[in-house]
Amino acid sequence: METLLEKKVGGIVAENFRTARVFNQYGIDFCCKGGIKLNDACEKKGLSANQVASELLEAIKEVDAVDYRQFSMSDLIDHIIKTHHKYVEDTIPALKFFTEKIEKVHGDKHPELAEIKREFDEAADALTVHMKKEEFVLFPFVKAMEESKANGFTLSEPHFGHIENPIHMMEDDHEAEGERFRRISSLTDNYTPPADACQTYKVAFSMLQEFEQDLHKHIHLENNILFPSALETFKELNK
Repeated sequence: METLLEKKVGGIVAENFRTARVFNQYGIDFCCKGGIKLNDACEKKGLSANQVASELLEAIKEVDAVDYRQFSMSDLIDHIIKTHHKYVEDTIPALKFFTEKIEKVHGDKHPELAEIKREFDEAADALTVHMKKEEFVLFPFVKAMEESKANGFTLSEPHFGHIENPIHMMEDDHEAEGERFRRISSLTDNYTPPADACQTYKVAFSMLQEFEQDLHKHIHLENNILFPSALETFKELNK
């Protein structure tokens, strides 16, 4: 902890861009004033340095590989919400801020930044709606099916009819956002910042790349593990 507190803010972000979200949350300038030590930056802001450092360590912590196929559907849903939905919700504000900032500062020389900002803003809005549909409609029914199967009680017919209907809608959304991030990847030259990029520019591109990578894992867990299990369970309960 002490080692991290003595590091310069700009250096912390340079080592791991995930920390940019924490600095942005607390209003700590890691770009223009990144030469200040974390301890001193927190003191100037009246923040608990230990608390900020703890959140920074949480941001960069690696997650061990897990075989999600062994999860129950309910446990997998909880993991998706707590890990991937939370990641999207936590990251959208920072990425909106960064993409808007670099478009304003560098847009004249790099007009593609306006398109990148527009694409991400649309992705943010679409994913926010998508996740709420899952959390309030599809996921509760999947959990109810699992409980019904385990305890032998009969479920009422869902308002959406066959479970294929909401699942296909979610899969269509996944495909649309996957395609959108393929466009973003192309616009950013596979997230490669130009030679004149400032620190914020580099962080924005790195965060966009991480966002896409997380989205890929998020979609994999749903399309390839959760949804097939849900479809099979629905079939079993409706024989």
